[in-house]
Amino acid sequence: MRDTRESRLLLVLLVAIAFALITVDIRGGEQSPLDGARRGAASVFGPVQEGVATAVDPVGNAVSAIRESGDRHDRVKELEQEVMALKREAGSEDGNRARARQLDKLLKTSGAGGYGVKPAEVIAIGATQGFSWTVTIDAGTEDGLKRDMTVLNGDGLVGRITTAGPSTSTVLLANDPDFTVGTRMEGNRELGFATGRGGNAMNVQLLNGKTNVKKGDRLVTFGSHEGKPFVPGVPVGTVTEVERQGGDLTRTLRVRPFVGFTKLDVVGVVVEGPRENPRDKVLTPEPPKSEKKPKPTPTVTVTATPGAPPPTGVQ
Repeated sequence: MRDTRESRLLLVLLVAIAFALITVDIRGGEQSPLDGARRGAASVFGPVQEGVATAVDPVGNAVSAIRESGDRHDRVKELEQEVMALKREAGSEDGNRARARQLDKLLKTSGAGGYGVKPAEVIAIGATQGFSWTVTIDAGTEDGLKRDMTVLNGDGLVGRITTAGPSTSTVLLANDPDFTVGTRMEGNRELGFATGRGGNAMNVQLLNGKTNVKKGDRLVTFGSHEGKPFVPGVPVGTVTEVERQGGDLTRTLRVRPFVGFTKLDVVGVVVEGPRENPRDKVLTPEPPKSEKKPKPTPTVTVTATPGAPPPTGVQ
């Protein structure tokens, strides 16, 4: 429709009619003259409204489902967090029990050797100060620790302190290639020097090449009562292989350490050496070798038939 004078007059007329109808409807109260028109419009447009409502309801239902799904998702997340918290709590309890067992074992070892120890916990592992096998413990000079002090756990020799700070210290592990400690064989007390090979292995070079050594023999540290550089009697490891060198002047042993260096947790730093050399006392007693009992000779019972000759070899 063009914007002409006639179209503008028509628009004004329609607006006036609309206002008039509204006025009549309001003044008519409950019996409005427009009720009939309203019912007619309802009969015509009602089905259309129902169709539109039917089409729109799935959307509303989907929105409600999404909201409910979101609520369920939030609840699932809450339950997952509760489960994780319970797992952490259970893991913490298991960890505390494991540490208690390690501490108890450490105290038994230190008691057997007469060592005064400061318990500590490994809080970091990694290369520091150019060393490839080191750990950091949560004790330092404020706890009376100093450089070169012996570090052990319930199984045996862990290493020695290389750097001591106020509250933490760095420990060079016994399996580090730069690590060296004097050793003594169990029983014959032959001396040697152990060095780390990385991983879970060490080499021991015996000073006496003619020493009678076999697989399964054990070694402890050879040190001084003052603990410089190591305290004596700390279990080192078990011989796994014996190698000979030219002239039998020396003998090299392959040794498996008693300590598992990849799973260190609770350790003890020897702050006071023993009053006397414990020698082999710290080593756990070896289980007695079981003796094989001779198998009993089976007994054969032969029943003779009356009147029949006796079996051959039976009187």
